[in-house]
Amino acid sequence: MFTWKKYIYEVYREKSFSKAAQNLYISQPSLSARVKKVEKEIGFPLFDRSTSPLQLTEVGEVYIKAAEEIFQIEQRVENYINNLTTLKTGSLSLGASTLFAGYVLPPIVTDFKKKFPDVDIQITEGNTTLLESLLSNNSVDFVIDNYHYDSTLYSRELYCMENIFLAVPRHFRENEKLESYQLSHESIQNKDYLKGTCPAVPLEHFSKLPFITLAPGNDTRIRADRLCREAGFHPHIILELDQQSTAYMAASTQLGATFISDMLVRQLPAFEHFVYYKLAGDSAHRQVYFYYKNHKYKTRAMEEFLSMTHLQNLPSA
Repeated sequence: MFTWKKYIYEVYREKSFSKAAQNLYISQPSLSARVKKVEKEIGFPLFDRSTSPLQLTEVGEVYIKAAEEIFQIEQRVENYINNLTTLKTGSLSLGASTLFAGYVLPPIVTDFKKKFPDVDIQITEGNTTLLESLLSNNSVDFVIDNYHYDSTLYSRELYCMENIFLAVPRHFRENEKLESYQLSHESIQNKDYLKGTCPAVPLEHFSKLPFITLAPGNDTRIRADRLCREAGFHPHIILELDQQSTAYMAASTQLGATFISDMLVRQLPAFEHFVYYKLAGDSAHRQVYFYYKNHKYKTRAMEEFLSMTHLQNLPSA
């Protein structure tokens, strides 16, 4: 019914088939045929052809009013799409664990908002089970996680490699003969441990230490148990907590040692009574990805955000 609305509106505007045909760069018979096709579909004439100039019929007036509303809607949609293209509007939803939501995403989001202040951003915190569910039902655009998601369902973009360190209160006697392995908070900030000259400590030196770990089932706990098992001992665990940051703060009271991500160490305050040790083995390293659903249409905001994560994580010169 409204396929030829542009042609009908031009006839209404000019009140003449011949003038409208000239403006539309088509022949008058062709224009008349298109108008008659619509009139036949409606079942009523749109123009009173007995008058000069042409006048609208009652049905024609309703048609023109509806056509003008459609033109306005089309213009609003076009403007919205243009704004999306230039990111003058839009939204982005992110899912993350407490670690990533609190310490990794904020600087990325800050940089993104500086460049695209009109894009709304929402961050949802949760564990891996919740985050994967949110991603599956399209409640979030991206999830950042160090857990591996099903590649048949989700695509991923590598953000960085995460390294797990051992943080040990300085007063423990085990540290006395291990000075050549020790790292300071500053050296982790500067990523000195990535140099080939930085050795990994044999973990068996700490077999008698008390440990503060994460609760069973957490990926860091799984990796910590595996590292200790590979070193030939079962850790003496005095406290189990849910978050790395909480375990780190508890260990800072010098109760015991804890396994900690280098990403978190770089974000948290320096504690002078800690020494840090690089660990060997595959379990001491994991990849952090941004995940999104396979075949999901990536909006301009999503593409720009991914691009910014790559730039934000470039190594320092």
